[in-house]
Amino acid sequence: MISVLLVEDDIDLATTIVDYLDIEDIECDHASNGIMGLNLIQSNQYQMIILDVNMPKMDGLTMCKTLREQGKDIPVLMLTARDSLDNKLEGFAAGSDDYLVKPFAMKELVARVQVLAKRKSGEAKRLTLANLNLDLAKRSADVEGQILKLSPIAFKLLETLVRNAPQPVTRSAIMQAIWGEEQPDSNSLKVHVHHLRKQLEATTHQVTLETIPSVGFAITANEGQPK
Repeated sequence: MISVLLVEDDIDLATTIVDYLDIEDIECDHASNGIMGLNLIQSNQYQMIILDVNMPKMDGLTMCKTLREQGKDIPVLMLTARDSLDNKLEGFAAGSDDYLVKPFAMKELVARVQVLAKRKSGEAKRLTLANLNLDLAKRSADVEGQILKLSPIAFKLLETLVRNAPQPVTRSAIMQAIWGEEQPDSNSLKVHVHHLRKQLEATTHQVTLETIPSVGFAITANEGQPK
């Protein structure tokens, strides 16, 4: 079942959306402002967020921007009564993945939810695992300020693993993420994994790059180590 968070201050509209999504077997929690929404995200796992733009206490643009700055890659669908190009660009600049103008058909909302829930957002600006930090805008990684010396391919490898941490990623999925359809032989991946592992071992004891036999690779935060 798809799990969704709706952040909307119009209670009547929120009730209608929650009820309709329930009919479509989509589980939906509701928050009436951005602050409540951020609190729910801290304690629950959602596959996507439906986010109203105009709300009290914390508006949708601020909430979305906050999520992306925290490195959260949950897909966001913005709801707004404003449909000018500038408004849409403002939403995308804040880190939204899609846009729906009120009033809208519930069937269209469901279709957008089902598409977005299947993917992670590419709009996160930072990713963090223990004391390892990735700046996706600058394409750089550091451990407590110490910059890792990574090639563009090694950074993409690290990004792919951290986005999925602590779950393992198959070799084929990693190669697709890095090289797309024009893939080199598998030895190239082994070399990049080797160099990345050496970089991590030299800079942090809190993160481990593991080889998962017959599967691929996983990056994990070591339990018992200080965050």
